[in-house]
Amino acid sequence: MTEMIVDRNAMAVMHEDRPRLSGSALTLSYDKRVVAEGLDVAIPDESFTVIIGPNACGKSTLLRALARTLRPAAGTVLLDGHDITSLPARKVAKTLGLLPQTSVAPDGITVAELVGRGRYPHQRLLRQWSADDERVVRESMEATGVADLAGRLVDELSGGQRQRVWIAMALAQETPLLLLDEPTTYLDIAHQIEVLDLCARLHEERGRTLVAVLHDLNQAARYATHLIAMRDGRVVAAGPPGEVMTADLVEEVFRLPCRVIDDPETGTPLVVPTARRRAVAPNGVPAR
Repeated sequence: MTEMIVDRNAMAVMHEDRPRLSGSALTLSYDKRVVAEGLDVAIPDESFTVIIGPNACGKSTLLRALARTLRPAAGTVLLDGHDITSLPARKVAKTLGLLPQTSVAPDGITVAELVGRGRYPHQRLLRQWSADDERVVRESMEATGVADLAGRLVDELSGGQRQRVWIAMALAQETPLLLLDEPTTYLDIAHQIEVLDLCARLHEERGRTLVAVLHDLNQAARYATHLIAMRDGRVVAAGPPGEVMTADLVEEVFRLPCRVIDDPETGTPLVVPTARRRAVAPNGVPAR
C-alpha cells in the first residue's frame, strides 16, 4: 500500500511539472516530404512563446501540429497530459485557439458575425447565444480596434483590417492557450505593434499562454518571454530571449552576420545586421 501511495505522489509531481502543451519525438510531413523528424518542444505555461527561424524551417508546420490541424507522422502532441488526437474536438476548441496564416471568410459575412463564430465552442443545445457571448464579442472587437467595423462585410475590408478581425475571433474563443501563425502579416508597422501589445496584455494581465510565429527578430526578442529558434526542422535553441538571441545564434540560424546590442527602449536584445562594406575609390570617396 505504501508503495502505491509513493508512486501516486510521484506521478502527481510529474504532472505538475509537465507543461499544458508539448510535443515529443515528432515527425512532421506533408505527403511524403518530411519537414521535421524527432522534434521535441515544450511550451512553458503562461508564457509568450515566439518561434523564429528562416523560411521553410518548419515553424508553421510545428504550430499546426500543436493545434491539431496537422497529424504527426510519428510522435505525440500532449495537451493537458493527453494525446491531443484522442481528445474531443469541442474540448480542444475550448482549450486551444488558433489563428492560421491564411484564413478565408464565408461570402456575405459581417465582422460581428465572424467574430461571433469564436463563441461556438461554448454553445450547447440548451445554451444558445447569451448576453455573455455578446459581451465577449464586443470586448474582443474593441481590443483589436474593429468595433466600428462590426456591420461591415469582411470581404470589403483591407488586408490589415481582416487580420485584426480574425484575431478578434480568436480572442472571442476565450481559450487559455492561443496559437498565432504570423499574426502581423499584412499589417503596417503601427498596427504590428498594436497587435503585439495586445498579445502582451493577454499574456501579462489575463495569464494566457501564447505561441506565435514571427519573422521580425527584434519584435520577437522584445515581446517574447520564451524563444524557440528553429532551422531545418529542428530546435536549435530555446529559452529566454536574453539567452537565446546572440550574434552566434543569429548567424547559425539565419546565416546573417550581426551584432546584438541592448534595445535602448526595453533592454531586450536588438539585432543589428553587419553593414555591407562599400568599395572605396582611390580618392577615399565611396564608389557608386
